[in-house]
Amino acid sequence: MRIISGKFRGKKINLPNDKTTRPLRDLVKEALFNVIEHSNKIKINLKNSLILDLFSGSGSFGLEAISRGAKKCLFVENYPSALLSLDKNIKNLKCQENSHLTKLDCFKFIENVQENGLKLDIIFLDPPYREERINFIIEEILKKNILNKNGIIIIHRHKKDNIKLTEKLNIIDLRLYGISKIIFAN
Repeated sequence: MRIISGKFRGKKINLPNDKTTRPLRDLVKEALFNVIEHSNKIKINLKNSLILDLFSGSGSFGLEAISRGAKKCLFVENYPSALLSLDKNIKNLKCQENSHLTKLDCFKFIENVQENGLKLDIIFLDPPYREERINFIIEEILKKNILNKNGIIIIHRHKKDNIKLTEKLNIIDLRLYGISKIIFAN
């Protein structure tokens, strides 16, 4: 696992020792960032953007975004093995000033987020494939209005996932990469 592009290009990302987490594969990550940066359906300028990486794991998505010029990434993770890897990755890349790590369950985090002018450009939602309560998080994001006007929510699921997403969500694009389904929405 590595950073694909930007100022940290080629740097390795540490992964948790156990196999409980599912890192975002390089091929999927590269395709995902190509959509963000080149799709005419998405109006996000990755440079200087504010990112929320929920269920961060080793931080692969958020660290890639920082490498490509994102202003700041808020990482939310509570699994101890993933937290150790994520903290180590942030320190190894020396990007502490562009990172904020919250050690909390993602459902509790989103439930307790206060609007307070927090406006995010990209929210990356990568829960375990077995997690079925993703609509709770999506509806809280929409209810609390923490997404910028042109902001996007990116949801990573298994391609066979059949959870019906809330109708309050506007799906912009859907891509399949191997076993991954990536949904771009707002």
